[in-house]
Amino acid sequence: MASIESRLSELGLEIPAVVAPVAAYVPAVVSGNLVFTAGQLPMVDGALAATGKVGSTVDPDHAKSLAATCALNALAAVESVIGSLDRVTRVVKVVGFVASAPDFTGQPGVINGASELLGEIFGDVGAHARSAVGVTVLPLDAPVEVELVVEFA
Repeated sequence: MASIESRLSELGLEIPAVVAPVAAYVPAVVSGNLVFTAGQLPMVDGALAATGKVGSTVDPDHAKSLAATCALNALAAVESVIGSLDRVTRVVKVVGFVASAPDFTGQPGVINGASELLGEIFGDVGAHARSAVGVTVLPLDAPVEVELVVEFA
């Protein structure tokens, strides 16, 4: 497979700067050959791209694109601790949280935004286990949050 940088360029994507933590944690931690990211919000240039609840004030399709933004932010955190995304040998797990209206049940479709993006970037290496969880509220009233576990060499 071509370098991840080349693949990102083909997709018209860039890995953003690492999002500064909004509380007492670090963006990513290495343990053995795994990287665990903190939950990443849909931050763009230091600000949330949207706020609110999916299924009421946030359209599910928009939330899906926000989940992709979260995944890019998580990849920035991964890159910050291993130096290059070319070192990723497997996306192991994606955990996605969706701030949901009480009757919204489309959390898996929202988190597909992150999953599909990882597949586009990494191909088969991007196939992963996943959880998509509906919650009442997320930090800063974000509509979605995504965290990753990746393996690297």
